[in-house]
Amino acid sequence: MNKKLDKNTLKRLSGYIFKQYKVRFIFVIIFIIISSATSVASSLFLERLVDDYIEPMLNMDNPVFTGLLHALLVMIAIYIIGITSNYLYNRIMIVIGQGTLRDIRNEMFAKMQNLPIRYFDTHLNGDIMSYYTNDIDTLREMISRGIPQVFNLSITLVMTLIAMLTTNVYLTGLVLVVSICMIAATKRITGHSRKYFIKQQQSIGKVDGYIEEMIAGQKVIKVFNHEDEAKENFKKLNDELFEDAKKANSYANILMPTLANLGNLLYVLVAIIGGIMLFNNFGGVTLGVIVAFVNLSKSFSMPIAQLSQQINSIIMAMAGAKRIFELMDEEPEYDEGYVTLVNAEINGTEIKETDHYTGKWAWKHLHHDGRLEYIELKGHIELSDVDFGYDEGKLILHNISLYAKPGQKIAFVGATGAGKTTITNLINRFYDIEDGKIRYDGININKINKKDLRRSLGMVLQDVNLFTGTIKENIKYGKEDATDEEVYDAAKLANAHNFITKLPQGYDTIVDGSGSNLSQGQKQLLSIARAAINNPPVMILDEATSSIDTRTEKIVQDGMDKLMEGRTVFVIAHRLSTVRNSKAIIVLDNGRIIERGDHDDLIAQKGVYYRLYTGAFELE
Repeated sequence: MNKKLDKNTLKRLSGYIFKQYKVRFIFVIIFIIISSATSVASSLFLERLVDDYIEPMLNMDNPVFTGLLHALLVMIAIYIIGITSNYLYNRIMIVIGQGTLRDIRNEMFAKMQNLPIRYFDTHLNGDIMSYYTNDIDTLREMISRGIPQVFNLSITLVMTLIAMLTTNVYLTGLVLVVSICMIAATKRITGHSRKYFIKQQQSIGKVDGYIEEMIAGQKVIKVFNHEDEAKENFKKLNDELFEDAKKANSYANILMPTLANLGNLLYVLVAIIGGIMLFNNFGGVTLGVIVAFVNLSKSFSMPIAQLSQQINSIIMAMAGAKRIFELMDEEPEYDEGYVTLVNAEINGTEIKETDHYTGKWAWKHLHHDGRLEYIELKGHIELSDVDFGYDEGKLILHNISLYAKPGQKIAFVGATGAGKTTITNLINRFYDIEDGKIRYDGININKINKKDLRRSLGMVLQDVNLFTGTIKENIKYGKEDATDEEVYDAAKLANAHNFITKLPQGYDTIVDGSGSNLSQGQKQLLSIARAAINNPPVMILDEATSSIDTRTEKIVQDGMDKLMEGRTVFVIAHRLSTVRNSKAIIVLDNGRIIERGDHDDLIAQKGVYYRLYTGAFELE
């Protein structure tokens, strides 16, 4: 990982901590300083304990223990202060750590809601999920334990060094020489482990993405007996994760034993060399100095070893933070629209804005003289010479021109990949066109606020997404402030009311995210009700009946027919029987319109549509 990038990532991450928890973190630093000071003080006190109390008492015939007892009480008090400080800063860090992670998750999820559809089309769901699980977990480890330990160990190192220098310079020199060897070993080993920890986080994302994909497609896997291939592909990804994790942790696991042995070597060297100096009466070394210094040398070498251990968790956290910040730095969905669409009450020629559901939509037009006018939306859609490509320089729609007058039903027919769904994605502005114009009641849709545009366009998809909650809540997803009566009316319009009332809890029946306790047809009826509740002037039906049986299709089709009354409707369908009554049928091939007209016109032309309808060839 680039060192500058590491620094910027750490600085950015620190901003989350200090933004909300600055005062708490100051207290953490204070308690860490107290904890470190008591640790060093207890080591220094050993020198006084040995030289001023224990050693003199060894030469007394009748030793008095009063002074020693007082000294031991002081030492106990020092330890109690240290333990209390250690407990307090760890308790505070739990609040800081979990609070920071909560803030990051909130910001990350809010950011995700503002990303364009293109992002989700190009990233695996499991990989996105790993931001909230694996990457966040590495941050939890670092913030809750890593950061306070780094501060604690750093302060302890500084205080211990000062204490050693004031105790004996010669023995301090010995400690520093061995410590430099420990630091050099740390730098060399962590340099190798860093890149593999980054690869490990990336591999975890790939594995999570694959698992999520396989769970979602488990029925398909079993139907096509694809279990062995799925296991083989997973094994390959899992082996890659194993190799990256093995290399990363191999270096990490080498580090601690190496530093521990160097620490033990230092401990022995201090005892031996200190003893030689004592017997030779060199450097003012006393028995108390040796005892204190042996303890101080451990207090100095252990933080170096522990710091090196924290470096690994910090490297992992930086890799996770880098991925998280990459998500946060993604370009949000751009919206330059300034035209506002609103619900409005319409009484003859008088139109006024309202928060209440009225079933009418209007756009606010501010005249140059300052006069505000509400113009009712009729649902006129026009595409003029539209070109589009998902990838730059590679067009998949060419010169698409069509119009739909208010109340008309327009059907798109063509093979998979012909561009049918792409056109409806452009009307919703999930993607922006390369060239041409799309107008909604004469307004260029680029000028319409995206949220308002999408609220005024009802959409029923082939794959129904329900959300964990009641049926009522799922219908109200199209309009959160809808009344119960509006929910019931929308369900009746969609032919869903009858089956809902037969459920054990009716509209309060809980469904899970997959809607597994409902049939495909029932889920589709709920989808229609959800689209109906906002009463949009334009509806888009994307192969809404292709995955249900013929009998259920009749029920769903009746619901859609009611929904389509008086609205402009775009229909994508493989079953040509569902588009026969369309005002216009657009036949697409490789992103171009090759035929257009109503059913009778196209049959008379005896072209592609005729051959499709008569079964001369089928849609792929």
